[in-house]
Amino acid sequence: MRVDLFDFDLPPELIALRPARPRDSARLLLAAGDAPLQDRIVSELPGLLRAGDVLVFNDTRVIPAQLEGRRGEARIGATLHKRIDLRRWQAFIRNGKRLKAGDVIEFANGVNAVAEERHVDGSWTLAFAGEEPVEILLERAGRMPLPPYIAGKRPTDEADRQDYQTIFAEKDGAVAAPTAALHFTPALLDALDQAGVLRETLTLHVGAGTFLPVKAEDTSEHRMHSEWGRIDAETADRLNAARAAGGRIIAVGTTSLRLLESATGEDDIIHPFEGDTAIFITPGYRFKAIDGLMTNFHLPKSTLFMLVSALMGLEKMQAVYAHAIREGYRFYSYGDSSLLLPKG
Repeated sequence: MRVDLFDFDLPPELIALRPARPRDSARLLLAAGDAPLQDRIVSELPGLLRAGDVLVFNDTRVIPAQLEGRRGEARIGATLHKRIDLRRWQAFIRNGKRLKAGDVIEFANGVNAVAEERHVDGSWTLAFAGEEPVEILLERAGRMPLPPYIAGKRPTDEADRQDYQTIFAEKDGAVAAPTAALHFTPALLDALDQAGVLRETLTLHVGAGTFLPVKAEDTSEHRMHSEWGRIDAETADRLNAARAAGGRIIAVGTTSLRLLESATGEDDIIHPFEGDTAIFITPGYRFKAIDGLMTNFHLPKSTLFMLVSALMGLEKMQAVYAHAIREGYRFYSYGDSSLLLPKG
């Protein structure tokens, strides 16, 4: 499909630079089947779901993956993208043309890394020096990797260290937050429990590739960056049992959705999964694992807007986004939310 089919105009003032406070006071646009769109609030979610439904969250934790350093006199910026092993990460590099294999980049507070290899997409393998765990080095030298549409308008600050983590964040490795879950609070989880809504977690370490624009003119020419994820056998069994009992599987965020679909066979059974996924979901895809999606509002011509268009239909999502813009919903990572239920 032509990428320009997924374009739309977004007034820049609708890009959220801070999250709603409290988190569950964000707005929620409900799109359920052919029913009229409903303007709701995230805290009303328990009344929009059924007992036995399962919300599936991503428990990845964002690491301070953005680094500023020098190679000699050249200033070098690095955004870690994907772990390779204990000491090596693939990273997108700013001013990467000033690097050659073997160069040492000196980051803040005595943290150094060797630029080992340049990849075809322009990223580099960085090997961090020393014996301390890389996570400790990043806490010392890195900052939270806010999306460029936020970082370009204000500096990262101490509040972002909490604001850009979900309450489910446990497993270090993401360089972007699974932002749909940023809206959840302990009070909302309690209300969901009382409503009989179940929840499960999986892990997908979100990479910086999620922010890369689609430069191809046709979706068939775009290649996704791979990300590592895991669903254990017990979680897969519980999800399959809940669905067999009539519950709906509702992914909280496109990251949860992509991993669930990667783990599901043509028999519509969710299987245990551990490894990389580069699944690219566009209109025409047959969803096998999920019955709905809670997600924020995405960028024009992004792979994520293509994904929600695959779930709901392109015309439907164009109408959803036109309504959101007209009603002043806040967009992107710190913005408002939507609940998309294709069958109502």
